[in-house]
Amino acid sequence: MANRFVLNETSYHGAGAIQEIAAEAKGRGFQKAFVCSDPDLVKFGVTKKVLDVLEGAGLPYELYSNIKPNPTIENVQTGVEAYKKSGADYLIAIGGGSSMDTAKAIGMIINNPDFADVRSLEGVAPTTNKSVPIFAVPTTAGTAAEVTINYVITDAEKNRKMVCVDPKDIPVVAFVDSEMMASMPKGLTAATGMDALTHAIEGYITAGAWELSDMFHLKAIEIIARSLRGAVDNTPEGREDMALGQYVAGMGFSNVGLGIVHSMAHPLGALYDTPHGVANAIILPTVMEYNAQATGDKYKYIAQAMGVTGTESMTQEEYRKAAVDAVKKLSEDVGIPKDLKEIVKEEDIPFLAQSAYDDACRPGNPRETSVEEITQLYKSLL
Repeated sequence: MANRFVLNETSYHGAGAIQEIAAEAKGRGFQKAFVCSDPDLVKFGVTKKVLDVLEGAGLPYELYSNIKPNPTIENVQTGVEAYKKSGADYLIAIGGGSSMDTAKAIGMIINNPDFADVRSLEGVAPTTNKSVPIFAVPTTAGTAAEVTINYVITDAEKNRKMVCVDPKDIPVVAFVDSEMMASMPKGLTAATGMDALTHAIEGYITAGAWELSDMFHLKAIEIIARSLRGAVDNTPEGREDMALGQYVAGMGFSNVGLGIVHSMAHPLGALYDTPHGVANAIILPTVMEYNAQATGDKYKYIAQAMGVTGTESMTQEEYRKAAVDAVKKLSEDVGIPKDLKEIVKEEDIPFLAQSAYDDACRPGNPRETSVEEITQLYKSLL
């Protein structure tokens, strides 16, 4: 079976990358942008940095900001109607995964109107046409939605997240500008950074991993491990490195899948509105311990990428523990909670476990699992 790899047509990296938006829009003959960005980014002037580029180049746009942190079906539906009325011919998504996921869903429905029922996009939907062209401008160093073929929409009626996977939704151009991330508060920087590390580690050990994806994931782990603490302290070097590290992780996992860290994190976001990165960060070490037996010697290379020395002389049990301990230490250093006590209600665990088992990320887990075993994992984190 052939292994497929899907990436952006073009990506720009480095401070000031957003200045390239005008040239890309004009070069592609685009007339009007439909800009998706969440209310806080609009309020605090982050979105304005991109709008200033558009205005300076005489490029018209319409701003859409009805986007929640865990975007809902309703956010997508109202976005679709607003897009239809706007006269726009391309999308610009400014933000973290929320803005980008909303833009992807809008773009897919506009060009595939037979999927107007947002629920029909869940899983690997048999869409026919590529999305409306998307320019993606990340403001967090975590989700890598600017380079992935995935998006997640919350079904608020059923308290569940729908994972949608479609190579036709990938943004055509990504503008990964660390200056767009400089205003992220420490807590968000830490959470999104641990989300990126989860992508890299889960992508490296997932059932679909292969040599090309391994190359991206190991490099991403190395970059994130050395730079996340600096990014949380808002150093320019830390921000720049994290912007790159999370993108490199996205290049990999988007093409090979993830595992049950994400499966278990998704229901927490749907039921409790838990920030996705926080949920991943808390769950990651526990699931790493659970998966260790199914990973061969990969934890040795995770440990090395995390900066652990002396792994060549360690036993398999020792380097597996070293990898998990390095992840725990990084998580602790950037202020992530150690457990789910303040988040999860024990009576909700049956629902959470079944939702996690049904999640689209679960089949990629390197170890076969069950609702019962996921239940025990949740309980161990209380």
